Amino acid sequence: MFNAGFIPLRGGSKGIKNKNLAGCAGKPLVYYALLAAQNSILEKIYVSTDSNEIKSVIESFEFNKVEVISRSPETASDSATSESALIEFAKNYEFDNVVFIQATSPLITPEDINGGLERFLNGEFNSVISAVRNHQFLWSPDGIPINYDPQNRPRRQDWQGYYIENGAFYISSRKNILQHKCRITPPVGFWEMNKPALLEIDTQSDLEFAEKILKILH
Repeated sequence: MFNAGFIPLRGGSKGIKNKNLAGCAGKPLVYYALLAAQNSILEKIYVSTDSNEIKSVIESFEFNKVEVISRSPETASDSATSESALIEFAKNYEFDNVVFIQATSPLITPEDINGGLERFLNGEFNSVISAVRNHQFLWSPDGIPINYDPQNRPRRQDWQGYYIENGAFYISSRKNILQHKCRITPPVGFWEMNKPALLEIDTQSDLEFAEKILKILH
């Protein structure tokens, strides 16, 4: 059983310039996701990129399980999705299962990857995704409660809450990715991460907040 890691990295970024290489607590942002994958039970981690600069930085880490592969112009354009890079990878490389990891979630740990993969390999789910449990009440913009009845407001200890997909990783088989052209195939299971891991890096303020947390953790 060959379990691979996959991290897609584009050279361009509109929100934060060169976001994947942006400095965060003394290291490029992508370093933290790669470090977690390197120290996990994954056999190999593939980094798909169209950027020679990213390739050079990744190789400078000298992680022995990491291989940089080419990402085609079609899957690296501004309008291309990460899904398209994942499907391209599944078409061109042999593996059984993949942990699709996003570099914009620097709080991921080897234990998260291992726990999610072990849950997936139990065979109960076709996909396992990382998520954070939340107990907040949601309302629509037009004032309609979404996930609770205000006249029967549940106590926190009596309510399981709900999961928020935090984007750290998605686990599926190569077979299902190629068949369904999607990173997620039902039935879906969850690997619960701690609340700070809800953070995804999209803005400069996100990056600054992540840096504060990482300085504490590292």
